[in-house]
Amino acid sequence: MTRVYIICQMEFLIIAIVALLAAILTFFSGFGLGTILTPVFMLFFPVELAIALTGVVHFFNNIFKLLLVGKNADRDVVLRFGIPAVLAAILGSWLLLRIADWPPLFTYALSGKIFTVYPVKFIIALLLIIFALMDLLPYFQKLQFGREKLPFGGALSGFFGGLSGNQGALRSAFLIKAGLSKEAFIGTAVVVSTFVDFTRLSVYATRFANVNLIDNLPIVLTATLSAISGAYIGNKLLKKVTLHTVQVTVAIMLIILSIALGAGWL
Repeated sequence: MTRVYIICQMEFLIIAIVALLAAILTFFSGFGLGTILTPVFMLFFPVELAIALTGVVHFFNNIFKLLLVGKNADRDVVLRFGIPAVLAAILGSWLLLRIADWPPLFTYALSGKIFTVYPVKFIIALLLIIFALMDLLPYFQKLQFGREKLPFGGALSGFFGGLSGNQGALRSAFLIKAGLSKEAFIGTAVVVSTFVDFTRLSVYATRFANVNLIDNLPIVLTATLSAISGAYIGNKLLKKVTLHTVQVTVAIMLIILSIALGAGWL
């Protein structure tokens, strides 16, 4: 049976504004667009659909960046890192759609209300917390791997990219020591990210048929244009800036939202 998820004008506006601000904040905080936007979509859509819709926005935002910096990508690294990433993204995406259909883990009562904890929300909440911490804590920011670990790193980042939409932290940790120039590093990351997005969206498409994506195209288009605008503004104004206060604030908000999601409150 086809399920339709329609949002009101106010929620439509909220998502558009958040997409714009999230794209700008990525230049402030170091967090990826998907990391910030996914929890917001989860406020209005089921988890698996929220991840898929975020993937659409992320993909077209990457296409925009691909036109700008894709030519600087290192072909050898793209192949060694990107091919395992794409293959693993298939597995991660498939797993997301499977766990979305699993029965609830448990229910509990709090303040007279009954809350249900679903496996997909619980797992994604844990992953969001982990990746928020990875983007925030100095230990993980300094974590680097040698060039010989590129295939393993590609598989790892691709798998979690397909499962939760979060791949940036792991991708950076493995690419940072690949001997790339700054321009090649950025270009390579964008190319690989675009391939992973395309792959996971191809898998998610099997679920799109059941949730009537056509009815949600306006919000996807608006969020995409907002994110592209935010990326353009951020790239022009804030490319070299990192504000620790903003970074910490975003991380805390993500963690709080993830706890609420995993506890069944959202």
